[in-house]
Amino acid sequence: MKSILITGCSSGIGLDAALAFRDAGWKVIASCRKPADCAIMRDQHKMHSICIDYENEASITKGFADALAFTGGHLDVLFNNATYMHPELITPKPFWEKSLDAAAILDVGLRSAYVASWHAARIMVAARTGWIVFGSSFGANCYMHGPGYGAQKAGLDKFAADMQHDLNGTGVNSVSIWMGPLKTERALKAAEVHPEQYEEIMQVAESPEYTGHLIHGLRSGPDQSSYAGQTVIGAELGVALKISAAGIY
Repeated sequence: MKSILITGCSSGIGLDAALAFRDAGWKVIASCRKPADCAIMRDQHKMHSICIDYENEASITKGFADALAFTGGHLDVLFNNATYMHPELITPKPFWEKSLDAAAILDVGLRSAYVASWHAARIMVAARTGWIVFGSSFGANCYMHGPGYGAQKAGLDKFAADMQHDLNGTGVNSVSIWMGPLKTERALKAAEVHPEQYEEIMQVAESPEYTGHLIHGLRSGPDQSSYAGQTVIGAELGVALKISAAGIY
């Protein structure tokens, strides 16, 4: 049975991707920051859950040890999804008028992805198989939510490219996936507050679990290496893998 560790599963993309993999028969390790969220994942969603504080490297180290104890020492996929979403993230103000706390997106969303990938690579390279996946967006290549958000997403894309340079020949691959607008709980609330901004966007928004179906298809497909080190648009990857917006594969 294949196994996946998904970071940032308290809500949104991480939660729904975890559910998609659970339904596909994978061993899912869902990591959350708060013990209460971990309990919900275990009790309500029936999957293995571990608590990891992605601002604390010791916590990440312990979390990976717990994950390996659950999987029997192997890991097929790491999905780097954890990030920090400041309350002012989508507020239409220049960065200097927002709280400096918004810079935490670089610590949780970027540094933690590096640390988690470091741990995952050591496991996967020893087994000579695996995928390190980064959840990115078009904000890596255009203005979206300010410079902190853009730098974090661009950094994830660069991680995928440069980690692949080091991973070549090991049997392990990395990839960054640009997700489109998503029907997350946060986005739905924003659409209620700013319907004039979100009405058209929500009509074409992806379900949060769609990225989970894409990763499943990528990991299970016959031509995996062609995407190694690449940054791919999720919707285009879905067409190539014959995965519909409804997640049928």
